[in-house]
Amino acid sequence: MPVDKIAQIWNRVQKSLFSHLRECLPGMTDEHIRLATVLEVIRIEDHVPPAWAGWYGRKPSDRKALARAFVAKVMHKMPTNKGLIQRLRADKNMRVLCGWEYPGQVPSESTFSRAFSEFVGTGLADRVHEALVRHYLSDEVVWHVSRDSTAIEAREKPVRKEAKEPKLKRRRGRPKKGEERPLAEEKRLARQRKQAARESLSELPYACDVGTKIDSKGHKISWIGYKFHIDVGDGDIPLFAVTTSASLHDSQVAIPMAKTTAGRVTSWYELMDSAYDAKDIREACMELGHVPIIDANHRRGKVPPMEPDRARRYRNRTSAERVNSRLKDDCGGRMVRVRGAPKVHTHLMFGVLVIFAEALLGLL
Repeated sequence: MPVDKIAQIWNRVQKSLFSHLRECLPGMTDEHIRLATVLEVIRIEDHVPPAWAGWYGRKPSDRKALARAFVAKVMHKMPTNKGLIQRLRADKNMRVLCGWEYPGQVPSESTFSRAFSEFVGTGLADRVHEALVRHYLSDEVVWHVSRDSTAIEAREKPVRKEAKEPKLKRRRGRPKKGEERPLAEEKRLARQRKQAARESLSELPYACDVGTKIDSKGHKISWIGYKFHIDVGDGDIPLFAVTTSASLHDSQVAIPMAKTTAGRVTSWYELMDSAYDAKDIREACMELGHVPIIDANHRRGKVPPMEPDRARRYRNRTSAERVNSRLKDDCGGRMVRVRGAPKVHTHLMFGVLVIFAEALLGLL
């Protein structure tokens, strides 16, 4: 793992940033130190263009400070922009860390909303995350990539699905002489193996709908919202994530996720639970030069136990579960107040940035 690069950041933070902050901002708490450290690792402002670029009329609010404020929002588990603004105006240290000196400089709620929409449109959170992964991990080998998904509840109405056309019944057996039967439609997994990852992701459903799954105790759970899929490397470091409709099966996202992650880092093993047990997924992973370790799905009856060495490696898959749990409990995953898949995904990705930064520092 990139310990040297992380150590350089940590030394810079300890020797210059912390001493400067304690001198200029008395009353710094552990919470403020944590925020300052995460912001220094992420450097999200480096990916935000100047607020006045291509702008006519009155100079808009500083988008760099707004981007830092949205990171602080998920770190402090604030569900609304209104609560964030109140905290910024009352907490001088947090306000200065984001980029405003006086309470009157903190923008209005509508400005925060407009800025967030701009960040969604430019894919800011995804671009920052990809840049961090490539900077810190592109020259390293990630032994295990763990893949999993988690339910994301949303405050919006699910879309009404169109009724599927009934399939025409055909006679069993060989066709009659001269009879032409339509070719069977190619399955999505088979099609994804031939597609680029971006093309496969563009064909997935992203609208809010109803999802259902069986939990670890065998109970059926349903929710309205989305499903967040994530690839996690050793050390609980998020590598790639995508947000889809809640009803989409996990297996439908595995191949484009594997291809995207393979373009960012070098890895050897891909760990997945029984929801991903499909021939096309296994073969797609092997085509990438990876070893797929997938828990067998018992829908086909009795299956042999996993080999001991693979079972030992499979235990590393809990890293994806820990990251999903951390996202929902500590970084805003349970407090989604925006609507629409792009905004929900951006909100969650701000939380992923926080988890990435703290996971990197945790390697020390």
